[in-house]
Amino acid sequence: MNLSTRRSFFKKAAIAGITAVSIPQIISAAMPQHHNKKLSINVGDRILFQGDSITDAGRKRDALGPNDQSALGTGYAFLASAAMLNKYASKNINIFNKGISGDKVFELADRWDEDCIALKPDILSIMIGVNDFWHKKNGNYEGTIDTYIKDYTNLLERTKKALPNIKLIIAEPFAVPGVKAVDASWFPAFSDYRKAVKAIAEKFDATFLPYQSVFEEAQKHAPGSYWTSDGVHTTIAGAQLMSEAWLECLK
Repeated sequence: MNLSTRRSFFKKAAIAGITAVSIPQIISAAMPQHHNKKLSINVGDRILFQGDSITDAGRKRDALGPNDQSALGTGYAFLASAAMLNKYASKNINIFNKGISGDKVFELADRWDEDCIALKPDILSIMIGVNDFWHKKNGNYEGTIDTYIKDYTNLLERTKKALPNIKLIIAEPFAVPGVKAVDASWFPAFSDYRKAVKAIAEKFDATFLPYQSVFEEAQKHAPGSYWTSDGVHTTIAGAQLMSEAWLECLK
């Protein structure tokens, strides 16, 4: 978003009587209807972020240790990790980011033994689905919504079998319409993936993170291009928005 666009938006917002709203207020407005259990952080917990490019966020993939700044990328996973390491300094937690750009659910499954099971996380956060839709839409993938549901369900069943005490955060894939890659042709089909994720989260007693609602609320206060660069990948502001929403899943 260029400077003139931002000035125009905020001028119109002022005329309309819209006042400045902080990210915590946006999240508070977006998430009450999705209120569910919050997770505790315990001493020695291992926390794993998994997903596609939004989670990857340019992380250094050959940096394998926990709590490594280069291994956590530059997106919401890094920002949430920084906040947790600050707040829970006495709990000796270990945080990993294993998101890989471009991944769909079946590609998570292909690397799951090494990039999840072997790490034995106590808390697992997964955000996956935008590529399952986007690549299908672009003709680069043959999977359907039914494929997505089946693959995701099988992945979580496999995870719970190997790690029966794992605590899950299932994040909703999101798309911000009107910003470059995301146009009207995404809807309503993309909404099916979002609904599927919520149902899957309920099936596995996971904490559900409603990112689409969060971004829809955020757009009431600044344009979509303020929060995302292309409707999918976040700006700095969008990454902070995602991070603070993620942290709301914790006690």
